[in-house]
Amino acid sequence: MLIGFIDYCLDEWHANNYPAWLKEADPDCEVAYAYAVTDHPNGGMTTDEWCEKNGVTRCLTMEELVEKSDAIVVLSPDNCELHEALCQVPLRSGKPVYIDKTFSPNLAMGKRIFDIAAKHGTPCYSTSALRFAEEYKVPTEEITAITSIGGSVPEIYIIHQLEPVMMLMKEQAKRVMTLKTDSFYSYIIEFNSGRVVTVNQFEKGIPFSLNIAYKNGAAVVANAQSDFFKVFIANLAHFFKTKEIPVTPEETLPIMAVREAALKGLSLPGQWIPVEQL
Repeated sequence: MLIGFIDYCLDEWHANNYPAWLKEADPDCEVAYAYAVTDHPNGGMTTDEWCEKNGVTRCLTMEELVEKSDAIVVLSPDNCELHEALCQVPLRSGKPVYIDKTFSPNLAMGKRIFDIAAKHGTPCYSTSALRFAEEYKVPTEEITAITSIGGSVPEIYIIHQLEPVMMLMKEQAKRVMTLKTDSFYSYIIEFNSGRVVTVNQFEKGIPFSLNIAYKNGAAVVANAQSDFFKVFIANLAHFFKTKEIPVTPEETLPIMAVREAALKGLSLPGQWIPVEQL
């Protein structure tokens, strides 16, 4: 199983770690090819240096990489606005494609990306690795509210809180209100059923955890310390071999819609922002 990486620039945390993790998860999975739009813009490894270090063949075009690869990972995890352009060739291939988090900056782009895959019969998905945290395997029946806590900057890391809470709520959201201080962001998410989730994000960093309210009690989900990346990578290797999609567009797109409304609220604090419905 020869895997190709498509990235904006390759010297980033995901590209630097995924090759060894994939090989560990499944010895048949080998990251063999890579294509990058540019060398690292801030003095990191060039594309050639990254390929040499990782024993990977550099491709000069996405077309070349897709032709040679059995499966493709579209990376650019910190620049999701580039995903639509980076997905144009791989999603027309029919080969399994994983699109790294965050999937898309808004619902409209997310729909367009999935439409390309559907039109060309290409199996693909996207997810936050936090979806696979062992701590988040909790009962979902009769949840009435959730408070999520996590860290870092909204644009890149809010996905790691939104994906688990949306997975547990199993419902589309209605509207979002964002409140903030200089280094703290709180997103109040109201769902169509009237249930509420609060996502609290500390820019200076704090472990991921959940407080869950049920009709007849409550639960505290302590820091997500399980090796969720290991489980995610094993899931990814399985997808490449079987083409079985573990996270459907119907699960991913509502998350992108909530993210879009939450980030829009950063410039409109205290106002309810409607969440676009599928």
